[in-house]
Amino acid sequence: MKLTGWWKNRSSAGKVELYTRWSFHFFVVIEIFSIGLAALGSMAGKTSPAVALTLFVTVCAHSVLVGFLSSRALDWIVGRRERPVRLAVVTTALTAAAVIAVLALRASGRTDDPTVAPTLVAGMTSFAGGTLVLCLREVRHRSLLAPAAATFVALAALAFGTPADEAAGTAVAVLLTGFFLSAACGFSGWLLTIVYELDRARELQARLAVAEERLRFGRDLHDVMGRNLAVIALKSELAVQLARRERPEAVDQMVEVQRIARESQKEVRDVVRGYREADLAVELEGARGVLHAAGMDCRVEYEQGRALPAEAQSALGWVVREATTNVLRHGDARTCVIRLTAEPSGALTLVVENDGAPKVPAGPPGSGLAGLRERLAVLDGTLEAGPVAGGRFRLRAEIPGPARTGPVRELEARA
Repeated sequence: MKLTGWWKNRSSAGKVELYTRWSFHFFVVIEIFSIGLAALGSMAGKTSPAVALTLFVTVCAHSVLVGFLSSRALDWIVGRRERPVRLAVVTTALTAAAVIAVLALRASGRTDDPTVAPTLVAGMTSFAGGTLVLCLREVRHRSLLAPAAATFVALAALAFGTPADEAAGTAVAVLLTGFFLSAACGFSGWLLTIVYELDRARELQARLAVAEERLRFGRDLHDVMGRNLAVIALKSELAVQLARRERPEAVDQMVEVQRIARESQKEVRDVVRGYREADLAVELEGARGVLHAAGMDCRVEYEQGRALPAEAQSALGWVVREATTNVLRHGDARTCVIRLTAEPSGALTLVVENDGAPKVPAGPPGSGLAGLRERLAVLDGTLEAGPVAGGRFRLRAEIPGPARTGPVRELEARA
C-alpha cells in the first residue's frame, strides 16, 4: 500500500476525524516539550535533580492522561463510545493534585526558579481544561472551565503563602491560556460533529432518493391495478353466482373479466415502460441537481437538440440513474463529470467519471451494473466500469451506430 493510501481511502468525515485526533495527540508532545523541559531546566539552579525529574515525570504522565481522555472524548463525539465521565473526573482530580503539589514545592523552597511553578501550573490546567471541553455538551458549561481553573489556582496559591501579585499573575495566565485552548478544542469538537452530521445526511439523502423512486413506482402501479383488480374480483364473483344458477349471462361476465385482464396487462406494461424508458435529458439534468444538492461539483456535457432513438435514450437514461446512485452511495466524491457524445455515424458514448473512489470495493459487486449490461446488450451496446488513474472511477457506456429502428426524440435541456 502506498504511503498516502491510508489518507485517500478515507471519507471526508474520516479525514477530518484523523486530522483532529492527531492534533490532540500532538498536544501531548507540546505539553512535554513546553512544560516538562522547563521542569528539567530548573536543575540549573538550586532545584535538586530528584525534584526536577519528579516534576518532569509528572508532566509526562499528565500529558499522556490528557491525550487518552481526548481520544475517548472524540470517540464519544462521533458516537462510538459513551461519554468518558469517570475518566474526566479522574483527570480533573489528578490535575488539581499536581497543581497543589507544584505549589507546595514552590512554597517550601524546593524550586528556586520563580518561573517554573507558574509555567507548570498554567500549562497543566490549560491542557486539561481544553480536553475537558470535549466532554461537555453545553457551551455555557465550557465557558466556565477557564474561570473555574483560574479561581482554583489563585486560591491554592494564596493558601500556600504565594505573594498576591504572583498568585494573580498565575491566575491570569491560566485564564488566558485556558480560554484559548478551550475555544480551539471546542471548535474542533463542534467541527467534527458537523462534518459527521453532513456525512450522515448525504447518505440518508441517497437512501431517500432510492426509496422515493420505489414509492413512485408502487404508487403508479397501485393506481393502475387497484381499480381493475377490484372490478375483476366483483365480476368473477358475479359470474360464479350466475353459473351456479345456470344463467347464460355468466359467459358474458367472464368475457368482460378477460377484457379487463388484457387491459390491465397493457397498462402494467405501459407503467413499466414509462419507468424504464426515461427521458435522457431529464435524467441528465436530474443527476446534476441531485449531485449538486449532495455537495458535489457536477458538470453535465451534452449536445442539445440532437435527435436520438427512443430506445437509446431509455437505455442511457437508466445508465445515468444507476451511475448517479453509485456516486452517492460509494466513495467520497467531490467532483463528477457526465459527458454524452454522439458521432456522425450514430454511435453514442456516455461517460460518468468521479473522484473519491475507494481502491478496494466496500462489499461484493451488486446487480446494478449487470442489469445495465443486459439493457445495453439489446442495442449491441457495451458497458465498462472501474477505477482509473488519480483515484477516480469511470463508467463508460457505448451504443454503436446506426441505431436500431424506433421513434426519434430530440435531446432538449429542461429548465
